[in-house]
Amino acid sequence: QVKLVESGGGLVQAGASLRLSCTDSMASFSDYTMGWFRQRPGQEREFVANIRWSSDWKQYGSSVKGRFTISRDAAKNTVYLQMNALTPDDTAVYYCVHDRTYVGRIADQYIYWGQGTQVTVSS
Repeated sequence: QVKLVESGGGLVQAGASLRLSCTDSMASFSDYTMGWFRQRPGQEREFVANIRWSSDWKQYGSSVKGRFTISRDAAKNTVYLQMNALTPDDTAVYYCVHDRTYVGRIADQYIYWGQGTQVTVSS
């Protein structure tokens, strides 16, 4: 079983940074993918980034590459999303995801989702 607990969202001004955290509180598996999607109001869920736990392999969505960094702390079963140079276009609900085998960018392929955390960037 997987239970994802997210934290770190908030309201910031453009240009600021935020770090999101997501902890797998059950940590039932030895290898898996964790990552982040976001959803703006009225829009589809958008792939942000993901990481493969055992290899530390990562990939990013084109709109965040170079500004966002995904990382993990294996001892804490936690994945982080460091977000720099935020713009109002980054305003969205950010969701943590988890899957034992899938490593791609399609939201529907991820079985486990966190509750979401709101990130709001003012201009």
